[in-house]
Amino acid sequence: MAVPKSKITRSRRGQRRSHDALVATNPNECGNCGELKRPHHVCPECGHYADREVISMVDDIDLDDDAA
Repeated sequence: MAVPKSKITRSRRGQRRSHDALVATNPNECGNCGELKRPHHVCPECGHYADREVISMVDDIDLDDDAA
């Protein structure tokens, strides 16, 4: 079984983990509605991607009227 020969110092451990930090996202503006969205993803507000509608977004659905 592999056992370290000596203690890894906090400095060396920190240097190894220097690239593990989280990176902030870079939101883009939707070309259709202008809301911020993730790059190369469908806009969650309007359902458009690359100037075409991919997901049809339904306006408010009243479940109370259907159930009554």
